[in-house]
Amino acid sequence: MNGSVASKDKPAAKVEHFDVLIVGAGISGVGGAYHLQEQCPDKSFLVLEALESFGGTWLMHKYPGVRSDSDLYTFGYRFKPWIGPPIATADEILKYMGEVIEENDLGRHIRYQHRIIDANWSSTDNLWTVKAVRTDTNEEFTFTCNFLWMCQGYYRHSEGYTPQWEGMSDYKGLIIHPQTWPEDLDYKGKKVVVIGSGATTATVVPAIAADCEHVTVVQRSPTFFAPGFNRNELADMLRELDIDEMWIHEIVRRKILNDFKMLTQRSFEEPEALRKELLDGVRAYLSEEEVEKHFTPTYRPWQQRIAFVPEGDLFKGLAAGKASMVTGEIDRFTEKGLKMKSGEEIEADIIVTATGFNLSVLGDINFHVDGKPLDFADTVTYHGMMFTGLPNLLWIFGYFRASWTLRADLLGDFVCRLLKHMDAKGVAKVEVQLREEDKDMELLPWMDPANFNPGYLMRSMHLLPKRGAKPEWQHTQDYWAEREMIPAIDLDGEEFVYSGEKAKTADAFADADLSRSAG
Repeated sequence: MNGSVASKDKPAAKVEHFDVLIVGAGISGVGGAYHLQEQCPDKSFLVLEALESFGGTWLMHKYPGVRSDSDLYTFGYRFKPWIGPPIATADEILKYMGEVIEENDLGRHIRYQHRIIDANWSSTDNLWTVKAVRTDTNEEFTFTCNFLWMCQGYYRHSEGYTPQWEGMSDYKGLIIHPQTWPEDLDYKGKKVVVIGSGATTATVVPAIAADCEHVTVVQRSPTFFAPGFNRNELADMLRELDIDEMWIHEIVRRKILNDFKMLTQRSFEEPEALRKELLDGVRAYLSEEEVEKHFTPTYRPWQQRIAFVPEGDLFKGLAAGKASMVTGEIDRFTEKGLKMKSGEEIEADIIVTATGFNLSVLGDINFHVDGKPLDFADTVTYHGMMFTGLPNLLWIFGYFRASWTLRADLLGDFVCRLLKHMDAKGVAKVEVQLREEDKDMELLPWMDPANFNPGYLMRSMHLLPKRGAKPEWQHTQDYWAEREMIPAIDLDGEEFVYSGEKAKTADAFADADLSRSAG
């Protein structure tokens, strides 16, 4: 719905108002749009996406072999069955998301190539004012909304993280990051070094090894991997029995969630037994010497994400001699490649820095509350989704040990329940605050490093909100507890503060603005 704002110096600028503005058309944003349309059909909403299409991560990543490292029975939405292999390619995920958009007529609510640059909350109007720029035309647009739903993900799409090593300017070959992989990169017959040992490396190396002269994986320290077959026997059996796909999706989803719950518990209760099982999976492909040297981490399983290796393809490439591992610290880059601190030199025509990404806090948008710049680190998080001093806003930040979409679905329900509750109370504004019983609670960094400590999180912890010592004031990363806890949240609890008259609908906003313009 449209309104207009005029001044003496320039003609009226177009301002559009929506009940809810969703930021991002990735897995969370598309899911949020679905839930809002289904559960709050009276709400107007708009999805703003900076990229040229939907998909987020799966649209932006172009490196060879790009695929999920979560199974699609839990990474897929609960409301749309997944019928392919558990580990899916980016193209398969985009096709699935496209079907969700088409089947539910969500496309009319999405505007692409709209990059948000500023968001300001006004306590006078009880509205968010959001300014965006069209990336293809540089036109500026202004939107207002009653509620801001941040679904933009948690890392910066424009650039990945590459550490700076001495001698990088001396190197005569190509240095690329998987996040900005050139579409015309020719690696056939070349010597390639891949720095890093996470899920991206486990994907890129098998995809390019057959075409390269040789691929060398350089890692500072080993990572846990979980090889396995890219199929689900339970799903296959149920399909043989001609069970409806929706039931198959739900049954398999529950089985996988139960298995992962047990796996997570074991990572705390019997880490050494779990360590042995994970390493035994690698021993099925490689020698004991290789496993001990290159695939035996010093940390507890699940302190960092465990990368799934479908069909053991990474290890098959190592066993066949098309790829090799070097474990140790890089001393410097040379003209021809890398020199390790051990003295070993590795020649490379191309060096791929699969070294992680940069955390993006609230989409790197300039946030203001009543004109004052927001320092997100000064807030305290409520269940990792809402924040003290930040009204009418929720951020989807998913799980590290479970599929991101599980939390997107869970919080989609919560947002819709909260919006309905605000309507029933006749209020325009909601924010969370520490209760009297919380006033002396110890405030801590966003995540406990002993619980989860990947590099991208450790590098950016100072930018993130604080957590409290109590479960409700932190992102526990425990889906199995949250799936009971979040639906049971008392929206009239002391931590919720409501105020203001009921927010205007989009139609009422437009009518009032047109009357003002006519007057």
